[in-house]
Amino acid sequence: MTSLTDGTPEESPASDKTVGRLYEGGVITNTHGLRGEVKITPYTSTPQFLAALPRLTVGETEYKSSARVHKNAVIAVLNGVDTHEKAEALRGSTVFFKKEDAPLKPGQHMVADLLGLSARDENGEAFGVISDYYSLPSNDVYVVSARSGEVQIPAVPEFVLEINEAGGFVRFRLIEGL
Repeated sequence: MTSLTDGTPEESPASDKTVGRLYEGGVITNTHGLRGEVKITPYTSTPQFLAALPRLTVGETEYKSSARVHKNAVIAVLNGVDTHEKAEALRGSTVFFKKEDAPLKPGQHMVADLLGLSARDENGEAFGVISDYYSLPSNDVYVVSARSGEVQIPAVPEFVLEINEAGGFVRFRLIEGL
């Protein structure tokens, strides 16, 4: 699952390892109308994020796209997919996008880029590796595989002190007892 997380106020430059990388954006769940539009259920944090992307990749094909939000889904026009039959052939396909197309604001990061980074405490001491990330109604949560076992840390500014993709770490304020 790909989504966004807010980091520190400073902008974090994309590292070379992420340029050109494809991220899962959603799945084509249906067709829409008779002119080849597709309905995409997004994996991104919001459907607006996916709708703002100028191009999408399905299979081995990159499409220029235009899209709009419809309820909690995205209705997309993929360049060259101009009939209901062509759209139907894409049903069930995963949609990907490139990070350089993503409308990231300063301090936002792709969660997929944070997985595998070193988890450090306030003093900079490594205590584990970020292994997962999930969303709850109140906030998102980082899962850290630590020496002492699995640690779950709320993805809120009180606990996330610094996200440094280029340095390969995220610094956390740990809750007493972790």
